[in-house]
Amino acid sequence: MRASASGTVRSGLGEGARFTTLPWAAAAFRAALGYELHPGTLNLQMEQGAPWDALRQRLAAITGIAIVPPPGFCAAKCFRVRLAQRVDAALVIPDVADYPPDKAELVAPVSLRSALALADGDRVEIHVEC
Repeated sequence: MRASASGTVRSGLGEGARFTTLPWAAAAFRAALGYELHPGTLNLQMEQGAPWDALRQRLAAITGIAIVPPPGFCAAKCFRVRLAQRVDAALVIPDVADYPPDKAELVAPVSLRSALALADGDRVEIHVEC
């Protein structure tokens, strides 16, 4: 099934770049997604309410693509997405209790900001395979 939601591009704290370049994380994402990640994540602030809330509930209830960490790191699951109907990526949902419900982090083999000419404040629609 395919679902869509939109969000606004926001700058992150740089944690995504540090995380995606950890050797175990790079290997886990490569094995799970079939490609090398571009360092970092694209952060989106999602619109609260439908359709994002319904999509998030649906994603929480299904397995997705598991990212299994070593001890001391949180697990995550991914879902394949298509951005702006042009670029394939993956939505990463960390298994963290206080993860903001309106935040979406996306990874890809390319810089999503560059590939889509995105800046903070731009709106992006994601299409999720779930």
